[in-house]
Amino acid sequence: MAAEDVELLAGLTDLAVMGFVEVLSRLPFFWNLERQVGRLIDDGEFDLVIPVDYPGFNLRITERAHAAGVPVVYYIAPQVWAWKAGRTVRLSRAADRIAVILPFEEAIFRKAGANVEFVGHPLLDQRSKAPSREEYCATYGLDPHREILALFPGSREQEIRRHLECFIDAGRLLRQRRPGLQLVIAQADGIRLQLVDHPDVVAVWDARPLLSHARAAIVKSGTSTLEAALAGTPFVVAYRTHPWTSWLARRLVQVDHVALANLVADERVVPEILQDRATPAALAGALAPLLEEGEEREEVLTGLARVRSRLGQPGAATRVARLAREVLGRVTG
Repeated sequence: MAAEDVELLAGLTDLAVMGFVEVLSRLPFFWNLERQVGRLIDDGEFDLVIPVDYPGFNLRITERAHAAGVPVVYYIAPQVWAWKAGRTVRLSRAADRIAVILPFEEAIFRKAGANVEFVGHPLLDQRSKAPSREEYCATYGLDPHREILALFPGSREQEIRRHLECFIDAGRLLRQRRPGLQLVIAQADGIRLQLVDHPDVVAVWDARPLLSHARAAIVKSGTSTLEAALAGTPFVVAYRTHPWTSWLARRLVQVDHVALANLVADERVVPEILQDRATPAALAGALAPLLEEGEEREEVLTGLARVRSRLGQPGAATRVARLAREVLGRVTG
């Protein structure tokens, strides 16, 4: 949106907070931002509100817009299948249209009376052709003839703190078994990794080509698991969060899997290693068979293909724009 000259009241750095405990220190900021957005809605200058993801904040904005008579097209619905199922009814009542990106979400919201449409996953719209292995490796000083292990510790500072050292140490353990394995870490926009103590690790900005050329990956839980699935790269999922957040999540979250790839497949396609179990030795042990040609690697590749087939077709953004035009047409026409 910034690239399209949208006026930003807050950027990703301001909003990038995850977890129950972690958000507490940021509550004053979010309260002020919510009041600011609410005043803009009440001023009556907007014809349409399009909340994107971010349910804790955006559900309240949706209800504020609905109360003010401003139509809402909600894109990327709250994960009501995981926890807080009551949000299903709240959102269905307040939003004129809901665009969901996971195939099983459509039936959940339709049952609650929502005008909902599965638009496909936006990652499918970003499948640009990757540079050749030789070109990619030359850009970052990698050896195209040696295997690459991709490390995805996260895009938020709190994730980096909890995952970076663990992922790197796991990669080094794997390199002891497979000499020549190159450790390459995906660096998110706005995050500059401190790798002075890790001269054997290469940081890259363009993560999707990295997955295309990696033999396997260690991926923190989140959208990156779907990126890895689309690339057909075998991987292990790990996640560490604040102990209190983890304690609350175990009591509130009602899903059998944490990784989105496993949720879409509705089965444990890739290993999940969480919290205290996410040690370098555990990650290396789970990933080692996926580096080898054999039955375990083939089973994972087959499962990832099923994930890709369930994510719909490219064109999610176009479908959401169509929904927005339809709603605007009723308002202005």
